[in-house]
Amino acid sequence: MSNKKIVLITGANRGIGFETAKQLGQQNNTIIIGSRKFSDAEDAVAKLKEQGIDAHGIQLDITKESDRTAAAEIIGSTFGKLDILINNAGVAPKDMLIKSVNVETTAEEFEWVFQSNFFSVVHLTNTLLPLLKKSSAGRIVNLSSSVGSLTLQAMENSPLAAFRTLSYNASKTSLNMFTILLAEELKDFGIKVNSAHPGWVKTDMGSADAQLEITDGAKTSVELALIGQDGPSGKFYHLGETVSW
Repeated sequence: MSNKKIVLITGANRGIGFETAKQLGQQNNTIIIGSRKFSDAEDAVAKLKEQGIDAHGIQLDITKESDRTAAAEIIGSTFGKLDILINNAGVAPKDMLIKSVNVETTAEEFEWVFQSNFFSVVHLTNTLLPLLKKSSAGRIVNLSSSVGSLTLQAMENSPLAAFRTLSYNASKTSLNMFTILLAEELKDFGIKVNSAHPGWVKTDMGSADAQLEITDGAKTSVELALIGQDGPSGKFYHLGETVSW
């Protein structure tokens, strides 16, 4: 019997998402690339297929209900189930690495960041839950960040003091709460839900000043996607180590 898993990764046409797709595909899993533009998904799929990876592309702007519904319909009709959902897609204010904005954050920034990083992730996950429940070992990985850790942010001389952008950080704190509550809700279905902190990675979002290469940034998502029956759920991880909530 094949151990091949059906994997959907959002925002997977580049960066950490694409690297996650590549690493999971290299382990003989079927990869579904979700991207805002179908053409970008197709380009990513072509690159993966060149490496012998079983890959498929769908248009999936997670902020659009029509795209979320269509994605569930396509995955259901093509594969009949979904084994792994990696909620990788997300946004950050363009200037978050050069300023710390708190009480002055605009309503537009809050709405844009929370719509992409929290509300749409919740909506997409709920839309796909019927397919995940058809898996014998469903896995959900939410791409979070250590900047969403209340514990680390509240520390005296916090190591994250330079990374205090309210809209982005609060969206990741909210996502972590979703992880905790969803893990509890789904425990009787054998579905494990965890948050992943990829690290500060050299991507368009992370900048060239970041500490980690993209190959390392994908490792936590891959590990959590493939955890066994006795693995964790409702936890926050970075490269095998727990991160404080």
